[in-house]
Amino acid sequence: MFMKNSSTENSLETYRRLWTYVIQYKFIGFIAIIAMAMTALVEMMMVALIEPLMDEALVAKNLETTRWLPIAFIAIFFARGISGFATEASLGWIGRGVISSLRKQLFQKFLKLPAQFFESNSSGSVLSRMTYNVEMISESVTNVVTIAIRDVLTVIAAIGLMIYQSPRLFLSVAVIFPVITLLIHFLGKMFRRYSERIQDSIGEVTQVTQEVLAGQRIIKIFDGQQYETERMNDVDNRNRQQNIKLIRSRSLGVAVTQVVFGIGLAGVIYFAGIESLNGDLSPGSFMSFFGAMMLMLQPIRRITNVNAILQRGIAASNSLFSVMDQPIEKDEGTLEKTSSEGSLEYRKVCFSYQSKDNRNTISDISFSAKKGESIAIVGHSGSGKSTMINLLPRFYDYQSGEILIDGISIKEYTIKNLREKISIVNQDIMLFNDTILNNLTYGKLKNKSQAEVDLAIKLARIDQFSDEFPEGLHTYVGDRGAMLSGGQKQRIAIGRAILKNAPLLILDEATSSLDTKSEYQIQESLKELMKNKTTLVVAHRLSTIEGADQIIVLDNGRIVEKGTHDELIMNASHYANLHRLQFNKKNK
Repeated sequence: MFMKNSSTENSLETYRRLWTYVIQYKFIGFIAIIAMAMTALVEMMMVALIEPLMDEALVAKNLETTRWLPIAFIAIFFARGISGFATEASLGWIGRGVISSLRKQLFQKFLKLPAQFFESNSSGSVLSRMTYNVEMISESVTNVVTIAIRDVLTVIAAIGLMIYQSPRLFLSVAVIFPVITLLIHFLGKMFRRYSERIQDSIGEVTQVTQEVLAGQRIIKIFDGQQYETERMNDVDNRNRQQNIKLIRSRSLGVAVTQVVFGIGLAGVIYFAGIESLNGDLSPGSFMSFFGAMMLMLQPIRRITNVNAILQRGIAASNSLFSVMDQPIEKDEGTLEKTSSEGSLEYRKVCFSYQSKDNRNTISDISFSAKKGESIAIVGHSGSGKSTMINLLPRFYDYQSGEILIDGISIKEYTIKNLREKISIVNQDIMLFNDTILNNLTYGKLKNKSQAEVDLAIKLARIDQFSDEFPEGLHTYVGDRGAMLSGGQKQRIAIGRAILKNAPLLILDEATSSLDTKSEYQIQESLKELMKNKTTLVVAHRLSTIEGADQIIVLDNGRIVEKGTHDELIMNASHYANLHRLQFNKKNK
């Protein structure tokens, strides 16, 4: 009993799945098939006309044949031009359509993938799937279809003409086909292996390039040009070596095919001479047979190389589908509430990033906050502050315990409805390469009234710097806000949170990039924003959270102290030590 080749099964399954993106263009595909069949037929008609050209027009000097042959050749080339245009245009339409569908679907998948995916996969590898891999898939679809239909039909038509002209001569050629079939099968395995390695190396090239573009200031100040050059040389060399191996394999296939074909040609010449001596083969029949055989050479070369294109497309598809098959954010909740009081409670919440030692990042976190209360979270770096607040909008899902909003578990809400209740200002501000106004009114905030937008601009003090630009609020901020200072970016982020006006507010080092004067102004605005809102404040500067209703002190993922500023100072423990350290540093 033979075992099935799992690799072959996987390849077929991948290509079948890829084909679902092609089949939606059935009408255009039908036109392409007709055009390719027409191309194969027209080319064989052109070769078939060689026989009357030789025997009737040139040898027998038949005047009637001499008259109609030029018209026939003009008609054939006219038909060839039409069929060629129809083939290229229709296949190009299908190829670009497949690319568009795949990119859109992949992009939609990116929007729904959990945070863990992006943290465990390099951005360069992810981006290469959107660019290089998708293009390889398109090439695979269009070129393989062309070869599978047009070239195969051309070979079949050529074989039919050769059998018609001389069955015995055809037998001398037929022996080469099994050899070419074995060659295609052997080379296919190598093509698949090298294609997968090439795509991995493209991801590495993209990653290094992206890091250099993003970190060019650090590179310059720390003299990292040589180091980055060596990194790029390493990944580029790996990519070049794998491409060279693929080129060698493909070239070897072409060379061997030509040698095998040459042997067949030698056999044809030998047996043609014998048939000519016996009077069984005219010069026109031989030239027509020979022309059909030569016309087969290029299609057979492409058929030999189709495995390289096919395997490259399959490897790219596997890479793409591996992302599309990733589980999206869990959203099993069904509850959607249009209003919320904003009360918040953590009940013995535990979370782990599933590290090797399975140690919890945070353990037994419990606290509650009523509507309008502010909860400050402090602690040393790595104590779990950011992890704790990232659980609230379900960027991560806790393993045990419960988080409740208005007395209801956050897992009962739909993710969309849950996040509608939360505004956030991070330390690392994310701005898009758009205008100040569009970054402020991002997403559904564009539906806000002009009065609400104006109020957010005023409270966040955005007008104090936007008015300095010639285009004002319509000034483009550059890649990730590169045209703005840290404080200006933070004001836009704060304005965005003000404009959303959600009942729950997360401030993660929200004023860390501001100078003292600006920080004071923003703090005044934040006090207005925080009214009637439940606020979680992660702060490094303890002076900014002294007025919090409750301060939570984290250490190694656990709450070690709770209370107001005065109560914790009186305890003379963790918080008091942190406060004293900062106060001493400030006075030095």
